[in-house]
Amino acid sequence: MTENDLAKLVVDVAYNIHVKLGPGLLESVYEEIMFFELRRKGLELTKQEPIPVFWDGLRMNLGFRADLIVEKKLIVELKSVERIAPVHPKQLLTYLKITGLKLGLLINFNEKLIKDGISRVVNNL
Repeated sequence: MTENDLAKLVVDVAYNIHVKLGPGLLESVYEEIMFFELRRKGLELTKQEPIPVFWDGLRMNLGFRADLIVEKKLIVELKSVERIAPVHPKQLLTYLKITGLKLGLLINFNEKLIKDGISRVVNNL
């Protein structure tokens, strides 16, 4: 599957979760359910994957964590906030650059319509 194929699948799962649960729950709830549903679809993924920074030949574990990494191709950052802050897409882009991955999805479940809470962030895709 390409990054775009995976993104479509993740968006469909997010949509179904949002239809059933709606906005307003904690990010951790949406993360657990997304993880469960994507695994159930047979996808390989990790949750709360540490993202180290390499500086001058040193590996620094600074506490950066990707919410979900799907098939080692797509980073999914989940939020449940009133509004996405300008730092959130920048954070995801930095994760993409550090990992060398090309596509990320920033999903804010705290929107009336989930389509308004989904943005793509690309790194040389």
